[in-house]
This record gives sequence, C-alpha cells and structure tokens, in this order.
Amino acid sequence: MGLGFAIGVFGVLILAHAAYATVQYRGLLKILEEEFSGPPMNVVVELLLGLVFCMWAALSVPGNFLSIHPDSDENRL
Repeated sequence: MGLGFAIGVFGVLILAHAAYATVQYRGLLKILEEEFSGPPMNVVVELLLGLVFCMWAALSVPGNFLSIHPDSDENRL
C-alpha cells in the first residue's frame, strides 16, 4: 500500500463528502423553499480535487504500462 493507494482512498473520501454536502445543501434549500440551481462553490472545488486525486491514483497504482505490440520483448515472461 503505497502513496498512490492512500491518495486514491483520500480522493474517494473527498468525493463521498462532496456528495453528502450536496444532499445536505438540497435538504436545506427544501426547508427554505428555494430552488436548486447548482451546488455551492466549495462542493465544486471538492469534486475537482477528488477527481484529480482519483485520476492520479488510477494511473500510479496499477504499475508500469507495457507495450501492446505482440512482438515486443516487454511482453515475454
């Protein structure tokens, strides 16, 4: 479990928190009887930050990329 995996878990937690904050915000708007026009700015920032963390983890955790050419020496065991 390296740094990339930990950052991926942190990214998923940030995305889950952004989803919870949006649901909570919509509930508040229903109580105040206002129309939902979009999520607040802090939720948008959380979504973008979580997306970046999850993308970084998805690219770093699986390992090195290998050649897709069938005759490549990298594909030999």
